[in-house]
Amino acid sequence: MALLEVEDLAVTFHRRGTEPVRAVDGVSFTVAEGQVVGLVGESGCGKSVTSLALMGLLAKRGVTVTGSARFEEADLLQMSPSSMRDMRGARMAMIFQDPLSSLNPVVPIGLQVTEVLQRHRELRGDKARAEAADLLDRVGIPDPTRRLKEYPHQLSGGMRQRALIAMAVACRPRLLIADEPTTALDVTIQAQILELLKDLVAEEGTALIMITHDLGVVAGLCDEINVMYAGRVVEAASRRPLFARPVHPYSVGLLASIPRLDAPRGEKLTPIPGSVRDNIAWADGCAFAPRCTHAVEACVEGPPELTRTYTGHAYRCVNPVSREEAEAVAAPAVLPTPSLTEATPSEEESS
Repeated sequence: MALLEVEDLAVTFHRRGTEPVRAVDGVSFTVAEGQVVGLVGESGCGKSVTSLALMGLLAKRGVTVTGSARFEEADLLQMSPSSMRDMRGARMAMIFQDPLSSLNPVVPIGLQVTEVLQRHRELRGDKARAEAADLLDRVGIPDPTRRLKEYPHQLSGGMRQRALIAMAVACRPRLLIADEPTTALDVTIQAQILELLKDLVAEEGTALIMITHDLGVVAGLCDEINVMYAGRVVEAASRRPLFARPVHPYSVGLLASIPRLDAPRGEKLTPIPGSVRDNIAWADGCAFAPRCTHAVEACVEGPPELTRTYTGHAYRCVNPVSREEAEAVAAPAVLPTPSLTEATPSEEESS
């Protein structure tokens, strides 16, 4: 049974004198207890706006949010501000992208962690400080008692990110949203943060939504993956099928743009042409068509429908990538053994 069910979520920004901007356009996905679900795509694809809408952190003026997001039988989008304040931090929490700007620079780390404990667990004084020190120790911060007295600028980037994680898991939430938690960290610290998140999910049974543009992170952590472009999910599948046989040209482009250790020396990278701004309205066709190397006339004749295969793989494309081209960029480390359940879209239709 799904812990979170997001159905047809749409977020539109309004500004006087300009056309409305549809940042999220009909996004649907589910998250089960103890499951890790990835939202993947370039910056500007609507990943962070989706998470902010679920957490009730978008401005009330100039923003329209529609759809539904049922969490523990309650619709997050219909809850009052006071009810959301009770929910945030206690039942659901978020790890923000930039720890330096997310933490208050003039308040010691200890006060920022104990604030969560006071608000939701009613811990005070020595009990709150002891619990805060234990949380910092659990996330791998050395000498936690001393760190409680320090300010954010006195901690390294990895320690600040760990402090944010400690605050997010202080009340053992059932749902945790991590928005690019490894951005601007070196690869060693990235690996430690991801291992920490994986352990938290395993130990507490917490559901995790991982927002990232790094497919390496997705390959090692996520169970289900939703690839987003221009506010919509363009491909959704479990980890192994997506990496072994991507269908949408955008997913293939993301995989092809990753440097590979098995590539010949001097081989050039394969970037996706253009930028996220180079798109068309979904009402007129596929938003990715202006950048797509597989674009055909049918791509701009109307919005592509989300096609679902009998294996659960879903994609929004009228001219999907062939098996040969997909396997050329597939990640060898996650290739599953061949089976009859991994038929291509064309093979399914012919059968």
